Formats: sequence, structure tokens, C-alpha cells
Amino acid sequence: MAVELAHLRDQIDSVDKQILTLLAQRLALVEQVGEVKSRHGLPIYAPDREAAMLASRREEAQKLGVPPQLIEDILRRTMRESYASEKDSGFKCLQPQLRSVVVVGGRGQLGKLFARMFELSGYQVKILGSQDWDNADALLADAGLVVVTVPIHLTLGVIDRLSNLPDDCILCDLTSVKSAPLQAMLNVHSGPVVGLHPMFGPDVPSLAKQVIVHCDGRGREQYQWLLDQFAIWGASLCPINAEEHDRGMTLIQALRHFTSFAYGLHLRQENPDLSQLLTLSSPIYRLELAMVGRLFGQDPHLYGDIILSSADNIEMIKRFHRRFGEALQLLEAQDKAGFVEQFSQTSAWFGDYSAQFMAESQNLLKQANDNIQRG
Repeated sequence: MAVELAHLRDQIDSVDKQILTLLAQRLALVEQVGEVKSRHGLPIYAPDREAAMLASRREEAQKLGVPPQLIEDILRRTMRESYASEKDSGFKCLQPQLRSVVVVGGRGQLGKLFARMFELSGYQVKILGSQDWDNADALLADAGLVVVTVPIHLTLGVIDRLSNLPDDCILCDLTSVKSAPLQAMLNVHSGPVVGLHPMFGPDVPSLAKQVIVHCDGRGREQYQWLLDQFAIWGASLCPINAEEHDRGMTLIQALRHFTSFAYGLHLRQENPDLSQLLTLSSPIYRLELAMVGRLFGQDPHLYGDIILSSADNIEMIKRFHRRFGEALQLLEAQDKAGFVEQFSQTSAWFGDYSAQFMAESQNLLKQANDNIQRG
């Protein structure tokens, strides 16, 4: 048996080495693709091409007796690495005549990311940090684009200091709340204004498939090239008005971050053995625990600012607290029929999204389980 297994494992090792060689060849080809895209100003993410390629590979896998999901998983992971490699090739500059891009707060993590993306696209980038305001007039005098990316609680005050921009300069911000910053920019600057919210953190390897929300302020025709530049970087653009954005963020960000915060506090005070919890965890609970732990591995000031950024957030959290209490009353009353009724009504409200979310979560859980090292 040992000899037979050794022989088969040697063959597996040989195939694995061939796979590595082919992956290296694929990445080298992707690098060439990135250079062509850069020259011609094509987005690094082409959703139609990706969908068609995956469909074709799944069909071919089926004919070979290979599970279609297996080849899709391999290709999606390979493409993620490919998008990061393509980024290093740089990007076509859509506005080569633009005067300097000034990133206010450009020494912060998100500011550094966007400064680098503009530099990779051939723009002249200047940084206006907290220690540079004595030289602000000189930095801003020839600005063609000013990007404000500072902590939420500082954003309005910083925008108020930008009253002497050139008339044709584009002013934008990257804040996770939009109504107040957008109005402040419109008040302080008479030129083109757009509110932006990158729906990702500064640790992304690439902007491919990442969402950038944009809220129109003024002069869409003058800042349209900026949105097009984001698209070339691979970003997916989501237009929305500022008020709708902020209502959505109350649920997507403020409430979700607060519930993770509260759950983390509860765990700390219950004081379980985390290593034991992980050993006992199914992939879904491990993933949930990871998302809570992820929150506490980041800047508390950032999340405090997000949650406390508006009274609407606090009111939403209060409503959640009340409904949590109502749900708890069902348990205290041992009201299983009431629980089932509420469950069914909520399931009906989710409708077809329940099946979609089930499929998406199953894929995530498979990946999470693959990454677990037991024993």
C-alpha cells in the first residue's frame, strides 16, 4: 500500500508542478494584457468578457468530468491575482492636461491608495496633510482636482478651508456620509463638485469590482472624466443622491458596525475561550466571529465616527433595540407559534433574495472551510 500511494502521490506532485507552470504563464500573459489595456485606456475589469470566459470554462469542465464549480473557483482566484498584477502596469491618463491633483489627507491609508492610483495614471499628485496648511495656498493654487479624505469629524472643517480653489477645479470628498459634506463643498466652491464614497478599505489589492458611489453636486460634464478614470481602474460606479446614500449607510454601515460592536462587548464580558469556540465552530459561525473580530482589529475612532455621524443612525439603532426586545419577548413567552409566524413573514419579505443569499453564502462557507486548518 505504501509503495502504491507513494507512486500516486509522485504523479500528483508532478501534475501540481505543471499547474504551477501554467499559472505562471497565465500571469505573464495577463501582464501583457494589462500593458495593452493601459495604452488604449481599457478598464482592467471587463464583466462581459469575464462572464463569457467562465461560462465557456464551466461547459468545457463538464465535458471532461471536472466539477464546473471547481474550475470557476480556481479561475476566480486566479483572476483576483491577475487584476492586482494588471494594476502594476499603470493606467491610461484620461486628462493629461489636468493641473495637479491635491489629496487632502493623502498620508492616511485611503488617501495613499488614491494618490498612488492617480500617480499610476500619470497625474501629478501633491499631498496636503495636517502639517502642511501653512503652505496650503501654494499647494492649491494650481489644483485641477482636490480630493478630501480625512476623518469624518474633521471633514466639514477641512472643506471650509478650501474657499480659494481655482474656479474650474473639481472638488470631491471620499467620506462615508454624503449629504453634509456635499452641501459644504457646494457652499465653499463655485466650480464642479462631486461626492464620492469608496465602498472598500485601503487594503484592497486592486479596484477591480470595487464599488465607488458618486453623488452629483455640480458640473457633471466637467467631472465625468474622473468617473471614467475610476472605471479604467476597474471600479464599479454607483450613482445615487446624497440623501438616499445616507439612509442606506445607516443600515449597511452604522447599524451593522454597532451590532458587531455590541456582540464583541458581550463576548468580552462572557469571557469564553476563543480558541475553543473556533474549534467548535461551523464555518458560518467562524465567519461571523471573524467579522466581529475584524472590527476590533481596526481604528476605533473611524467606527465611532461612522456610527455617531448622524442622529438618524442613533434612531435606527434605537428601533433595532426595540425590535430585539420584541423578539426576546417571544422567547420569554415560549411562543413558538409567534416565532414561526414572524420568521415566515420575514422570509416572505426577503422573497427571491433568500435563495440568492443562500447560494452566495454557501460559496463563501465552502471557501471559509477550505481555509481552516484542523488538527
